[in-house]
Amino acid sequence: MPTVALEKDQLFTHLGRTYTDDEFDELCFEFGVELDEITSEREEAEKSSTVKLSKQQIAELSENVIYKIDIPANRYDLLCVEGLCRGLRIFLGDQDAPEYTIVEGEGAGGSATVTVIKTNTDTIRPFVVAAILKDVVFTPERYASFIDLQDQLHRNLCRQRTLVAIGTHDLDTVEGPFVYDARPPTEIEFVPLTPDDRGAFNAKDLMEYYETEVAVKHLKPYVPIIKNSPLYPVIVDSQNRVLSLPPIINGTHSKITLDTKNVFIECTATDLTKANIVLDTVVTMFSEYCAKPFTVVPVKVDYQDDSGNIVDSYVSPMLSKRRETAKIDFCNSLIGINLSPTEIQNLCNKVQLGPAQLLENDTILEVTVPPTRSDILHAVDIAEDIAIAYGYNNIVKRVPKTNTVGGAEPLNQVGDLLREEIGRAGYTEVLTHGLCSIHDNFTALQCPVREDWAVSLSNPANIEYQVVRTTLLPGLLKTFQHNKSASFAQGFKLFEISDAVVIDRENSITDTIVGARNVRKLCAAYAGPTSGFEIIHGLVDRIMTLMEVAPEASYVATSGKKSSATGGADEEKYRISREGWYYTIAELPYNGNAHESKMYFPGRAAQVLLTKPSHKEKIRVGTFGILHPLVLKNFDIQYPSSVVEIDLEELM
Repeated sequence: MPTVALEKDQLFTHLGRTYTDDEFDELCFEFGVELDEITSEREEAEKSSTVKLSKQQIAELSENVIYKIDIPANRYDLLCVEGLCRGLRIFLGDQDAPEYTIVEGEGAGGSATVTVIKTNTDTIRPFVVAAILKDVVFTPERYASFIDLQDQLHRNLCRQRTLVAIGTHDLDTVEGPFVYDARPPTEIEFVPLTPDDRGAFNAKDLMEYYETEVAVKHLKPYVPIIKNSPLYPVIVDSQNRVLSLPPIINGTHSKITLDTKNVFIECTATDLTKANIVLDTVVTMFSEYCAKPFTVVPVKVDYQDDSGNIVDSYVSPMLSKRRETAKIDFCNSLIGINLSPTEIQNLCNKVQLGPAQLLENDTILEVTVPPTRSDILHAVDIAEDIAIAYGYNNIVKRVPKTNTVGGAEPLNQVGDLLREEIGRAGYTEVLTHGLCSIHDNFTALQCPVREDWAVSLSNPANIEYQVVRTTLLPGLLKTFQHNKSASFAQGFKLFEISDAVVIDRENSITDTIVGARNVRKLCAAYAGPTSGFEIIHGLVDRIMTLMEVAPEASYVATSGKKSSATGGADEEKYRISREGWYYTIAELPYNGNAHESKMYFPGRAAQVLLTKPSHKEKIRVGTFGILHPLVLKNFDIQYPSSVVEIDLEELM
């Protein structure tokens, strides 16, 4: 949860109101944020264990009261004093939510264009969005807030500049149109913002300087993002003057000062959606200081191929409004209130979700989501904001109508017990991604690709997250792949107990047919100098013993155990098992109908068959065996490996 530090006097000036500390603490609670600490610069320095200052330096620090306020992680519009105070004023009814307007200015046309050299930038940082704020009036406080907002966004949404990097420039010092390119580092030369007293650097030397110089250690964490790339991203103007070397540093030529009037904002990114959110956040927060408040001049972005043809184009910022809906009954039920549709509609204005409309005989609430509220994704988010607008303290506490005793789900409880036992057998538990690629889930395992088998994503973020896994095995094999440096001399054992998802057109939850269902599975793998088939086979028998499922007599007869009939102790006589529950192991034919039959080495695979009272016929609950060499090659595993995967739900 990010924390913003705001001077009390500056905060109350923006609010147009004054509060005692207790009153402001209560206001923060009502608004959905938290006043975490009341301090000052001097107090912070005195109690700091890392920053050591002399008594004279501490005495020179300000004693102005600072409020440290915890902000919800997805409320990027509250990360600066402008956004927080605007939200509070709207919440208190002191102002209406502003209308953000895109206008054409003198900077429009050719100068307000960024041309992207697509072939080059695709290799390092493919996207860029931009906007212009015209006739801005900066003061020292506004300038400091402008810089602080960028730092807050870089730490949070931008993921330390790996996803998005923000650059701000004095538009009057440069000439458009602008070019976003990626060039060899030795061909990029400019005077950076830090240091600005050592002349020009080429980009390669600048990276080495940032890595070794203590005075600029705050920039060192960003160097690895691009250092090893053959091409570095760069933004230049029509005179080939460098504006910025994203995501590292801007050029000193276009730096922002208190005298800056026109601001050119660019965001380079690996994620276009997040880039648009970041740009919308910056311009909506600081467009209030424009001569025409809440107006933004757009910038056209053209993507150019090697032939000079425009292959893609768009205008930024988006500043788009969208509509989201929630059922009136759902909101009342979730919050625990009973308001009329009109009352709920009016509350939306307090949390910047107005104007709201009532649809379908006042049963559906449709809200207007402004560009500042990227956190509104679902009806639950709407209900949460309505609860804030209504007031948490106004929700009446009621005794629940039902009296129940909580407890662990039996399936979860069994899973926890199995984790302990399998861990004692020398296996290391892993937790892998629930999403994977079609290649990993099917092709790499030599299984046929079945579109009716796996739940697929309509717009996956990348090729690694195309489908919801139907098996836990790819996760374990990729863990082997990424741990090649570990010792395999004594064997490497991994296991996971988690959910896979399969298509089920008839599965329904609360009267809603969802078309899929979760399946709790247990998967274990062994890799080492030998295949370890007997180790995995032993684990299968141990799991069945723990689940109180007895082996069939025919299976026991082939195990080599001595019974009382052959002069030995009858071990099975002391087995604890459920009545009518039996299992056996049978060969899994390599060319059989089993979906995963070709995943295993021919003749070295088996299936676990279960007999239980609720089924007349035996059902297959899992398979195990030695993996086929091609499967090992597909996952770049250098040792023979055996695996098992069992459906735990069938054993309940």
